[in-house]
Formats: sequence, structure tokens, C-alpha cells
Amino acid sequence: MKSPSEVSLRWAGLRAVLFSLLACTALQAGPQQASLPDHAAAGAILEHFRQSIWAEPIYAEFDLRQLPRRGDEKDFHGRFWGARNDRGPVTRVELDVGKGGMTRHLLIQGGPDGAMWVSDGPGPGKPADDLLLAPLVPGVEMTAFDLLPMPYLYWMDYDLAAIDRIRGRPAYIFVFTPSADFSDKFLTVRSVRAYLDTQYDALVQSEATDPAGKVAKTLSLLELRKVGDRWIPKDVEVRNEASRDKTRLSLTAVSIGAAPDPATFDPGQLGAPATPVTGPGLLRINP
Repeated sequence: MKSPSEVSLRWAGLRAVLFSLLACTALQAGPQQASLPDHAAAGAILEHFRQSIWAEPIYAEFDLRQLPRRGDEKDFHGRFWGARNDRGPVTRVELDVGKGGMTRHLLIQGGPDGAMWVSDGPGPGKPADDLLLAPLVPGVEMTAFDLLPMPYLYWMDYDLAAIDRIRGRPAYIFVFTPSADFSDKFLTVRSVRAYLDTQYDALVQSEATDPAGKVAKTLSLLELRKVGDRWIPKDVEVRNEASRDKTRLSLTAVSIGAAPDPATFDPGQLGAPATPVTGPGLLRINP
């Protein structure tokens, strides 16, 4: 994620022009609501956010806490690497699912032609696009669909529905509609509403709707934490709106800027553990 100080002059100029236009429209219209940017301007806003995902390589360690409405809580641990390749942002996730170490490995390729691979043992990763909505660990609410790079950010059918405040922050509110191919494969997702912070490159909240148009799952950014001169999401929570069960992902350590071995993102080597960052380059994050 880019820091506020790293926003390009070009983007700052575009944003200033955009909001100047909105302000002028509001003055001319009196008490009426200002009109939204047109589709081309909305596309520029969305593309800027897409490009901000893993603009610098990142390595992080995290706790994954299962928070059922009823029953016992359960903790899992994991780590991930994020970077960009010629297809877009790519993330490798390794999880300890209680089998003695980081035995579950996932590779999530973002971009217009995104893909996913999974490995639960030695050997190459297996294509696993059909597991996109499956729990990262049995029983938790969080899936690969909820992790960066979120696939819906690259759906071609989208609209900027509003600019409003959410969780105390001004945000661009985008509504993404899946393609027919996605809908045929995953019948449970009708659309995704995403709230992108207007100042920081952060997704503040998203809501996935069911076939009836009712919100089925909500992802919320609970806390941003400053690491050096950069702001990163520290705590993210996913809630099942029907059961009210939740899963929270909390970063416990992070390193930004160290380029990982390219083999880290090779599906053919997904079964082999990647090399974690250690030493002074890894910053521990207090709860």
C-alpha cells in the first residue's frame, strides 16, 4: 500500500480537478446533490487503486481468529508475500491449519486474467479457481475472494454509485457486477459494493450481496497502522450476515520493500515453503 506522501503529482492534480468540478456543480445546483464523476473519471479512480495494490513488495505475518456467534473461538497463524508481475498484483499465502507448520499454500493472481492455485503438500500448486469462495480454513468466514488482490476489483461491469462517509471516512462507493461466467460458476454472489477511501489507498469496507440483492457478507477494515511513513491495514474482519459469525485477520509483523525470490510466486513451486523475512527488516506490530 502506498503512503499518503507517495501519491503522485499527476494523481493529486487529477483529484484536485475532480473535486473542484464537484464543488462547482454543487454551487450551481444549490441544495441539490453534486453530480458524480463520469465513467471515465471513475475508471481513473479505480485504476489508481488497482495500481496501488502491492506497489511495493510486502511480507507479513498474521493471526486468523475464528469468532463464531456461539461456540469457542479458535486461532490460526499464517504469513503472506505480495508483489506485482506482468499480470498484476499477486499474493502468496501460507497457513498453519493445525497439521504441524505452514502446510496450506495459496497463490492468488490478480488482474483481468486472475487465477488461483492451492497446495497442501509437496509438489506444484493445483489450479483452484473453483475454491475462490471456499474458507481459507474449514469453519472460518474469510476466503481467497476477500484477500488482496480482490478479484471483483477487476470486473469490467462497475459503477461509481456515490461519494459518502463510511466508518468515519470519506469514500468512493463502487458497485461491481460479475460476468456471466463468474455468475454461472458462483451462484451466491450477485454484486459487491466496495468503499475505497478517498485519501488513503485502502478499502474501508465491502459488501457481497446474495441472488436476492441482500447483503450476505461484510468485510470491514478495523484499523490502519502506520509502519514507518506508510499506512497499512492492521485488522480486517469478515462477517457472515446470516449467522453473525466473524473471522478477523490481524497483522503481527510486516516488512515492506524487500523483493521476494521470484520462485515465491511460481505455481510450480507452490508446495515448497517460501523464505520468510527475518531479522531487523521485520517490524513486529503490537496488538
